[in-house]
Amino acid sequence: MRLHVGCAMWTHPAWHDSGPSGARLRAYADHCTAVEGNTTFYATPTRATVESWARQTDPDFRFVIKLPRTVTHERRLTEVAAEMREFLVAVEPLGPRLHAVWAQLPASFGPNDLGVLARFLRRLPTEYRPAVEVRHPAFFADERAAAQLEGVLSRVGGEWIPFDTTVLFDGPPTTATEEEAWSKKPRVPRRTRALTEFPIVRYHGRAEEARTVAGWRPWLDVVTEWLREGRSPTVFIHTPDNAAARELSRRFHDAVRARLPELSPLPDPARAAPMTLF
Repeated sequence: MRLHVGCAMWTHPAWHDSGPSGARLRAYADHCTAVEGNTTFYATPTRATVESWARQTDPDFRFVIKLPRTVTHERRLTEVAAEMREFLVAVEPLGPRLHAVWAQLPASFGPNDLGVLARFLRRLPTEYRPAVEVRHPAFFADERAAAQLEGVLSRVGGEWIPFDTTVLFDGPPTTATEEEAWSKKPRVPRRTRALTEFPIVRYHGRAEEARTVAGWRPWLDVVTEWLREGRSPTVFIHTPDNAAARELSRRFHDAVRARLPELSPLPDPARAAPMTLF
């Protein structure tokens, strides 16, 4: 029984124990067991860079790696064979750590584009687990469109990643970081249906930690049930500035474990060594 938790990044100015740049992922992996690979959306990393990620993490650490925007947003999944080859070669060193290849699709990618998505997913090598995040409102308001998307994903063993921003939008923004998040994050309904053994959740809270914790209560029920069903979920915790996201991820894991004592605890983070002159 495993629940993996993590954040949208592995380094943050507020995390003072991150250490030198070449070891920050290792420090992060002392706290969390998964991470979103958001930087790959902007550029495919070099293979050497990915090899360094592998060296800093255990084989059971989970990377959910986002496809480049050239694939999902500029080309909209069409005529992307060369870009996909480059991407898959680059991330290959992750080995078992590459938990899912994540296609975050633009809000304009709707039900009429499902044929394109189906063709793209059929061409993805079977050793990669696909996970898709959609933002078009029809997938959340139209049961037929949702069922069609589920059908496309189920045929290739793919998962639908929900990005739950309902708590972020449950009241007016109270800080500048919340205002910025309001301008960038999608406003879609909460979705809690898992399609596979490995559901993935992105949950976005508020600037106030208490509101973030109160808002994830529905996910405690859902994730606990998934674990009882034998699934192995991954949950990513976001906040407007993400300064507390690393510790909040651990708190979420602890809250689930309070309901399921048989769930193994997260390891205690290694203490950062004090700085010395010699």
